[in-house]
Amino acid sequence: MDDVAVGPLDLAARVDDALAVQALAFGLSNEEIAVRRHIVLRHLGCAGARALGATTSAGRLVGFVYGMPNDRAYWWSTVVEPYLRSEGLDHWLDDSFTITELHVHPAYQHRGIGRALITRITDEASEPRSILSAIDIESPARGLYRSLGYRDIARRVLFPSAPTPYAVMGATLPLLRP
Repeated sequence: MDDVAVGPLDLAARVDDALAVQALAFGLSNEEIAVRRHIVLRHLGCAGARALGATTSAGRLVGFVYGMPNDRAYWWSTVVEPYLRSEGLDHWLDDSFTITELHVHPAYQHRGIGRALITRITDEASEPRSILSAIDIESPARGLYRSLGYRDIARRVLFPSAPTPYAVMGATLPLLRP
């Protein structure tokens, strides 16, 4: 993480910088960025929502994470709840801190930045566990999550308008340290 520092991020003020990172990391179109901008700003109004950023010494945002205590009334929870219930695991929606987004600029990946972001934000959580969703393929992101103690608690989760299925992953806190 040489010249990169992880710390609190005013995500509302830097939403466009964060979405530029997400667009590169996730391959988003301009239309998808516009939709996500609205979603991010709405999420920041939720109780307990917080964000961390990874910035270079020059102030360039190269990674970010944000999340919030989960609420069963949130859209994401309403989509994943039937999948978790079918596995007898819908209790994961209670007393959990949700990682809503975690992205690192491709040029800065594989440097421990994503690990630092997710462990720091969950270390600050008062909830006993954390949940997140990730595309349901074997990927470096899923490998990172597993190394931290996340495990699949639902697979083949279909979100409206998402072209591929997702996995919901959960971990008890604090996250594992390799």
